[in-house]
Amino acid sequence: MTETPRGMVALVARREITTRVRERSFIISTAVTLLIIAAVIVIPTLLSRGGDEVTVGVVGASAAVEPALRQAAAVQAVELTVRPYGDETAARAAVKAGDVDAVFLGADRVLVEKDLDGATEQVVQSAYRQAAAAQRLAAAGIDPAAAARALDVPPLAVTALDPPDKDADARRTAAYFGVLLLYFQLFGYGLWVALGVVEEKSSRVVELLLATLRPWQLLAGKIIGIGLLGLSQLALTGVVGIAAAVGIGAVDVPSGILGVAGQVLVWFLLGFAFYACLFAALASLVSRQEEIQNVTTPLSVLLLGSFFLAIAALNSPDTTLVRVASIVPPFSTMVMPIRWAAGDAPLWELGLAIALMLVVVVALVRLAGWIYAGAVLRSGPRVKLRDALAAGRQGGRTPADLG
Repeated sequence: MTETPRGMVALVARREITTRVRERSFIISTAVTLLIIAAVIVIPTLLSRGGDEVTVGVVGASAAVEPALRQAAAVQAVELTVRPYGDETAARAAVKAGDVDAVFLGADRVLVEKDLDGATEQVVQSAYRQAAAAQRLAAAGIDPAAAARALDVPPLAVTALDPPDKDADARRTAAYFGVLLLYFQLFGYGLWVALGVVEEKSSRVVELLLATLRPWQLLAGKIIGIGLLGLSQLALTGVVGIAAAVGIGAVDVPSGILGVAGQVLVWFLLGFAFYACLFAALASLVSRQEEIQNVTTPLSVLLLGSFFLAIAALNSPDTTLVRVASIVPPFSTMVMPIRWAAGDAPLWELGLAIALMLVVVVALVRLAGWIYAGAVLRSGPRVKLRDALAAGRQGGRTPADLG
């Protein structure tokens, strides 16, 4: 029974998946990526938690400042420990040993090892001002508690016509990490396609494959198979990253996070189709893996430029350059997810960006197919792009075409 064209493409895609998923490089790269994502999320959170603890000592009568210390720590969201000491000698020993960050030796004197800074400075200075103000009010015959109640004014009620989105920053951060993964996935898997093309060409395996397949079937199956692997790895990385962040309490899940994740996945599919076609077409021009870097340099520069535009969109999502780049292929692959996450992209711009990318991808699939068909069977020196395109448009002259 003869396979249909669609069945042949699926056969090649299945071959790519089953072959490459067993490779140690794929397993190692997936494990390393997951570990890096988990470390990027977990380590800063653990370090920041350690910095929110302050230990302050009090000596003798200075213990009266303890209520002010606890109130200041609550305002600063700092975990406070207060330790009493019998005299200045004991307090100095505790500071020198690192048991406390600072010690009140009196109402207006504090002892530290080197400098008063960070969260310790905020808590100590705030407590000192509060305690000193209470003493001055009492000296003037004013009840400090009554004065505090008088000054405890509720916050001003603000009504905004266009209130800010409280989850915008969290979504933008998620989109940044998504685009960062997108950059590495597009580059890594695009290069994987190029390496596969040259490997089959240099080993002459492609001649055997094209005895039963047409060039476009082999190219399409290779791109689909490797693309599905890349999509699976990207989705797995996203799930692990979000689960790690939520599990340790690093972030609360912001509204719209599923939309951001969906954007990254959609743009990976479109971006991979764009870049994989070009990586495959350009790689078919050469016969040695050493030549891949030279022939694919323009694509590396294009990817890097798109990533830099995405970084610019992170800080200024509403500039003219960013708005245009978020619509025009292939820059839209990385810029649009950032704008969407920031809430600066209307739905019609998103639709236009996807439509333009689809049109370009369809045209590029045809163009890349011609180049691939015209060059993949030619070994030896690098094939000129013009010659490959001309030969491809005439049929590629493969065994399948001749049969």
